Amino acid sequence: MSNIVNLFQSFRAILCVCPCCGDILRLSDLHLRVKGAAPKTWLDAHEFKIKGIEEKEAAFGEKEQTLRDAAVERGRKRVPKLVCKCIDSDIAKLKYHPYDIKAVYHPVDFVVFNGLDRKEKLDDIIFLSRKTENVMLNKIRASVESAISREEYDWRVARVSIEGKVELE
Repeated sequence: MSNIVNLFQSFRAILCVCPCCGDILRLSDLHLRVKGAAPKTWLDAHEFKIKGIEEKEAAFGEKEQTLRDAAVERGRKRVPKLVCKCIDSDIAKLKYHPYDIKAVYHPVDFVVFNGLDRKEKLDDIIFLSRKTENVMLNKIRASVESAISREEYDWRVARVSIEGKVELE
Protein backbone atom coordinates (compact mmCIF):
# COMPACT_ATOMS: atom_id res chain seq x y z
CA MET A 1 0.00 0.00 0.00
CA SER A 2 2.83 2.41 0.84
CA ASN A 3 4.37 1.74 -2.60
CA ILE A 4 1.24 3.19 -4.26
CA VAL A 5 1.33 6.23 -2.00
CA ASN A 6 5.00 6.75 -2.76
CA LEU A 7 4.30 6.45 -6.48
CA PHE A 8 1.60 9.14 -6.38
CA GLN A 9 3.80 11.40 -4.26
CA SER A 10 6.57 11.08 -6.83
CA PHE A 11 4.11 12.22 -9.54
CA ARG A 12 4.18 15.64 -7.83
CA ALA A 13 7.93 15.84 -8.38
CA ILE A 14 7.75 15.08 -12.10
CA LEU A 15 7.23 18.23 -14.15
CA CYS A 16 6.07 18.45 -17.76
CA VAL A 17 5.25 21.09 -20.37
CA CYS A 18 1.75 21.36 -21.83
CA PRO A 19 1.94 21.01 -25.63
CA CYS A 20 -1.05 23.36 -26.13
CA CYS A 21 -0.24 26.35 -23.90
CA GLY A 22 3.38 25.78 -22.87
CA ASP A 23 2.68 25.91 -19.12
CA ILE A 24 4.76 23.86 -16.73
CA LEU A 25 2.60 21.40 -14.77
CA ARG A 26 3.08 18.65 -12.22
CA LEU A 27 2.27 15.17 -13.48
CA SER A 28 -0.20 14.75 -10.60
CA ASP A 29 -2.18 17.80 -11.81
CA LEU A 30 -2.74 16.58 -15.36
CA HIS A 31 -6.22 15.88 -16.70
CA LEU A 32 -5.58 13.21 -19.25
CA ARG A 33 -7.84 12.83 -22.25
CA VAL A 34 -8.04 10.03 -24.74
CA LYS A 35 -9.16 10.35 -28.34
CA GLY A 36 -12.02 7.98 -28.99
CA ALA A 37 -13.87 5.93 -26.41
CA ALA A 38 -12.03 4.92 -23.26
CA PRO A 39 -12.41 1.28 -22.26
CA LYS A 40 -15.42 0.74 -19.94
CA THR A 41 -14.83 -0.31 -16.35
CA TRP A 42 -17.09 -1.68 -13.65
CA LEU A 43 -17.29 1.85 -12.19
CA ASP A 44 -18.69 3.19 -15.48
CA ALA A 45 -21.40 0.50 -15.41
CA HIS A 46 -22.16 1.31 -11.76
CA GLU A 47 -22.43 5.07 -12.43
CA PHE A 48 -24.72 4.35 -15.39
CA LYS A 49 -27.04 2.29 -13.17
CA ILE A 50 -27.06 5.00 -10.47
CA LYS A 51 -27.93 7.64 -13.07
CA GLY A 52 -30.82 5.46 -14.31
CA ILE A 53 -32.13 5.03 -10.76
CA GLU A 54 -31.92 8.79 -10.12
CA GLU A 55 -33.89 9.48 -13.31
CA LYS A 56 -36.57 6.99 -12.26
CA GLU A 57 -36.74 8.56 -8.78
CA ALA A 58 -37.20 12.00 -10.34
CA ALA A 59 -39.97 10.69 -12.61
CA PHE A 60 -41.67 8.99 -9.67
CA GLY A 61 -41.35 12.15 -7.58
CA GLU A 62 -43.35 14.00 -10.22
CA LYS A 63 -46.07 11.33 -10.19
CA GLU A 64 -46.02 10.73 -6.43
CA GLN A 65 -48.48 13.44 -5.40
CA THR A 66 -50.92 12.40 -8.12
CA LEU A 67 -50.71 8.78 -6.93
CA ARG A 68 -51.19 9.84 -3.29
CA ASP A 69 -54.21 11.99 -4.16
CA ALA A 70 -55.76 9.12 -6.12
CA ALA A 71 -55.16 6.73 -3.19
CA VAL A 72 -56.78 9.16 -0.75
CA GLU A 73 -59.81 9.49 -3.02
CA ARG A 74 -60.13 5.70 -3.34
CA GLY A 75 -59.93 5.41 0.45
CA ARG A 76 -62.60 8.06 0.96
CA LYS A 77 -64.92 6.25 -1.42
CA ARG A 78 -64.47 3.03 0.56
CA VAL A 79 -65.04 4.55 4.01
CA PRO A 80 -68.85 4.87 3.81
CA LYS A 81 -69.17 1.17 2.98
CA LEU A 82 -66.80 0.21 5.79
CA VAL A 83 -68.60 2.42 8.31
CA CYS A 84 -71.97 0.99 7.30
CA LYS A 85 -70.62 -2.51 7.92
CA CYS A 86 -69.47 -1.50 11.40
CA ILE A 87 -72.62 0.20 12.63
CA ASP A 88 -75.88 -1.46 13.44
CA SER A 89 -77.82 -2.56 10.34
CA ASP A 90 -80.98 -0.77 11.53
CA ILE A 91 -79.07 2.52 11.83
CA ALA A 92 -77.37 1.96 8.47
CA LYS A 93 -80.80 1.67 6.87
CA LEU A 94 -81.63 5.24 7.95
CA LYS A 95 -79.50 6.50 5.02
CA TYR A 96 -77.50 9.11 6.92
CA HIS A 97 -74.11 9.78 5.42
CA PRO A 98 -71.55 7.70 7.35
CA TYR A 99 -69.26 10.70 7.82
CA ASP A 100 -72.12 12.48 9.62
CA ILE A 101 -72.52 9.71 12.23
CA LYS A 102 -70.36 9.99 15.37
CA ALA A 103 -70.25 7.28 18.01
CA VAL A 104 -70.91 8.30 21.63
CA TYR A 105 -72.26 5.01 23.12
CA HIS A 106 -73.38 6.46 26.43
CA PRO A 107 -75.99 7.65 27.13
CA VAL A 108 -76.91 7.64 23.43
CA ASP A 109 -75.32 5.37 20.84
CA PHE A 110 -74.72 7.87 18.03
CA VAL A 111 -75.03 11.56 17.25
CA VAL A 112 -75.79 12.41 13.62
CA PHE A 113 -74.68 15.81 12.38
CA ASN A 114 -77.00 15.67 9.38
CA GLY A 115 -75.54 17.46 6.35
CA LEU A 116 -72.04 17.86 7.82
CA ASP A 117 -70.33 16.04 4.96
CA ARG A 118 -72.17 17.79 2.12
CA LYS A 119 -72.65 21.35 3.34
CA GLU A 120 -71.16 24.04 5.52
CA LYS A 121 -74.41 24.32 7.48
CA LEU A 122 -76.04 21.41 9.30
CA ASP A 123 -79.64 20.43 8.61
CA ASP A 124 -80.09 19.12 12.14
CA ILE A 125 -78.51 17.10 14.95
CA ILE A 126 -80.02 13.72 15.74
CA PHE A 127 -79.44 11.40 18.69
CA LEU A 128 -79.71 7.72 17.77
CA SER A 129 -80.04 4.85 20.22
CA ARG A 130 -81.39 1.34 20.15
CA LYS A 131 -84.22 0.42 22.45
CA THR A 132 -83.04 -1.23 25.61
CA GLU A 133 -84.53 -2.96 28.64
CA ASN A 134 -82.04 -1.19 30.92
CA VAL A 135 -84.22 0.96 33.19
CA MET A 136 -81.40 3.26 34.34
CA LEU A 137 -80.21 3.93 30.79
CA ASN A 138 -83.79 4.67 29.70
CA LYS A 139 -84.12 7.19 32.57
CA ILE A 140 -80.89 8.93 31.50
CA ARG A 141 -82.04 9.06 27.89
CA ALA A 142 -85.40 10.47 28.95
CA SER A 143 -83.63 13.18 30.94
CA VAL A 144 -81.50 14.05 27.87
CA GLU A 145 -84.63 14.27 25.75
CA SER A 146 -86.34 16.42 28.40
CA ALA A 147 -83.37 18.82 28.65
CA ILE A 148 -83.39 19.27 24.88
CA SER A 149 -87.13 19.85 24.70
CA ARG A 150 -86.87 22.48 27.49
CA GLU A 151 -83.85 24.02 25.65
CA GLU A 152 -81.65 23.50 28.69
CA TYR A 153 -78.35 23.19 26.89
CA ASP A 154 -75.34 25.41 26.28
CA TRP A 155 -72.35 25.66 23.95
CA ARG A 156 -68.90 25.93 25.54
CA VAL A 157 -65.43 25.71 24.11
CA ALA A 158 -62.80 23.85 26.12
CA ARG A 159 -59.12 24.41 25.30
CA VAL A 160 -56.85 21.53 26.29
CA SER A 161 -53.13 22.35 26.45
CA ILE A 162 -50.34 19.93 25.64
CA GLU A 163 -49.81 19.49 29.37
CA GLY A 164 -53.46 18.43 29.75
CA LYS A 165 -54.75 21.61 31.41
CA VAL A 166 -58.38 22.35 30.46
CA GLU A 167 -59.69 25.90 30.20
CA LEU A 168 -63.32 26.77 29.44
CA GLU A 169 -63.98 29.89 27.40
